[in-house]
Amino acid sequence: MKKSTIRVATDVGGTFTDLVCFETNIKSGQHSVITAKSDTTPPDFETGVLNVLEKGNVNPSEIDFLAHGTTVIINSLTERKGVKVGLITTKGFRDSLEIARGNRPDFFNLHYQKPVPFVPRYLRRELSGRMSYQGEESEPLDMSPLPNILDDFKSEGVEAVAICFLHSYANFAHEEIVMKEIKQLWPEVSVVASHQITREWREYERTSTAVLSAYVQPAAEKYLRQLASGLSEKGFKGSPYIMQSNCGVDSLESVSRIPITMVESGPASGFWGAAELGKLINEPNVIALDIGGTTAKCSLIENGKVKIMTNYWIERDEKSAGYPIMVPVVDLVEIGNGGGSIAWVDEFDKLHVGPQSAGAIPGPASYGKGGEEATTTDANIELGRINKDYFCGGSIKADMKSAKSSLEKVGKGLGISPTEAARGIIRIANNNMINALKLVSLNRGFDPRDFVLVAFGGGGGMHAVALAQELGVKKVVIPAAASVFSAWGMMMSDLRRDYFITHLADLVEGAGTDIESAFSEVESQAISQFKLEGIKETNIKFMRYGNFRYKNQEHTTEVPLSSGSITDQQIVEIGRVFHETYEHEYTYRLDMPVELVGIHVVATSEVGKLEMKEMPSSGATEEEARKGEREVDYALEGSHNATLYDGEKLKPGMEFIGPAIIEDSGSTTVVHPENKVYIDGYSNIHIEL
Repeated sequence: MKKSTIRVATDVGGTFTDLVCFETNIKSGQHSVITAKSDTTPPDFETGVLNVLEKGNVNPSEIDFLAHGTTVIINSLTERKGVKVGLITTKGFRDSLEIARGNRPDFFNLHYQKPVPFVPRYLRRELSGRMSYQGEESEPLDMSPLPNILDDFKSEGVEAVAICFLHSYANFAHEEIVMKEIKQLWPEVSVVASHQITREWREYERTSTAVLSAYVQPAAEKYLRQLASGLSEKGFKGSPYIMQSNCGVDSLESVSRIPITMVESGPASGFWGAAELGKLINEPNVIALDIGGTTAKCSLIENGKVKIMTNYWIERDEKSAGYPIMVPVVDLVEIGNGGGSIAWVDEFDKLHVGPQSAGAIPGPASYGKGGEEATTTDANIELGRINKDYFCGGSIKADMKSAKSSLEKVGKGLGISPTEAARGIIRIANNNMINALKLVSLNRGFDPRDFVLVAFGGGGGMHAVALAQELGVKKVVIPAAASVFSAWGMMMSDLRRDYFITHLADLVEGAGTDIESAFSEVESQAISQFKLEGIKETNIKFMRYGNFRYKNQEHTTEVPLSSGSITDQQIVEIGRVFHETYEHEYTYRLDMPVELVGIHVVATSEVGKLEMKEMPSSGATEEEARKGEREVDYALEGSHNATLYDGEKLKPGMEFIGPAIIEDSGSTTVVHPENKVYIDGYSNIHIEL
């Protein structure tokens, strides 16, 4: 008889592949936790997954549930490692992809260059045929040019075909016909149609989404197939669930058809984990912060709910418009500030940190791998915030000579000492992250003082308290195993699919039946999809949202809708909630008619979600976790003699007061003077400011 269940999550990052394994005793409910890291192994990423399982001594044949997240998709896009794509679209619209949008970021730059399309013009082809915005065929589809188009694509080395027709969000019959014919004439090629991914309007965004999905489809499909095969050969009897960008997992078969839904699977799992952690510790309002080696990402969670949106862009910054991907993605802000962010002095003797990164190779100067540029990590180790004798959990001997030399170079450019340069680097890095945190909170009408800051990733605990002090946040929570927290978040996820459908309706008396019909149709489609995968209808849960706007506005505000059928009696209440939501975000409301632009249905089903059990206080005192003292420079608060704690020896119920440094093999937490610290029943670190 099986005595325990084993749940595993693996997360493939650009540098490391992470593992979290929970073995739960069926009788007692007690957990034992295994964490491990191994090198990521491009292009055969599945090898890194098998390696980290071996490193953690986890036998695949004993695994009951496995969730997998990856940065493979976003890396393939940003590193341009996809395949050659051909696009088939409506006659007269081949240049939509290149015309793009006029709201460019660098507006006053007369030499501005638009981002280069992923499909060059000679590979963008047209077919006659037209649907109206209401989904009615106004011109029949002409298929006669298709064989010649495909012959041209073959001769040009095209490996994937994207299809996007005008108004196919309203009626995708033409897209289906073309997709079926391509598979008949050219079975080997990968084909993606826009309606498979999104049913929202905006031609440019839908076209871009279809193209980018086709661009990564063959490589992603191969990767997922090899992952499943490698796990099976090692004895895994199930099928892995794949983390998506919408904070849910999905079946490997479903994701293989539309891999673009994995574009931000790593950050999504971390933010979902933060939301679930907030529920466990009775803190539903959370600002989540993930600080890695290259970037810092943040998201706001209100009442335990992570906001999902489809207005997602890659490579968008102050100088480039980037590329839209219209798939459900957690609402986040990302900046180029992490442990490897490079400090540099410009021609006006001004200090900057990031967005350039030293990466893993050569890495920060203190890694001793040839890096010569000062980074945030080098500044932290110079100030004693990172233990030079326990660098990277003791796996690397800190090269203090190189770290000092890199900081001297920065200090020379500013006319200050290396120590002062290190303080400046920390303060600027913190300021950059503060600006990002304000974008998800203050700029959207939320007061940070009403939230708890949950910080994770390798650098989360290093900067969290300083950021919280600046924002006015009263408490910081550092999760247990913070460095692999994103992998933990996957095990807290349900199987989830988001359906966004464009549906226009005035929010007036008599509209209830029409709106309810639209929701019911989508929910019926979702039930049919889930049933094909062996999921019972009774196990499916739905959440409804509506995207509303004041009449004649361009963009929408999403409003959660109550459960139950939408009737004319509820229309007034929906309007009231929209006005309140709009005013909360934009500080005003209008006395204007309101219209529904689209519906959003979330369908979920539990598939092995981990249930945490709170442990009682151990009765042990903090002295048992002490490992010494060290002089630590807190940048703004001066130098203090900080108590050092072994993070792996901290037990529920322990309490102490800063200044202190908490160290474990994957991360360091900096506790400022007078901060009160206690360890909860889930081994999370609570820091009260």
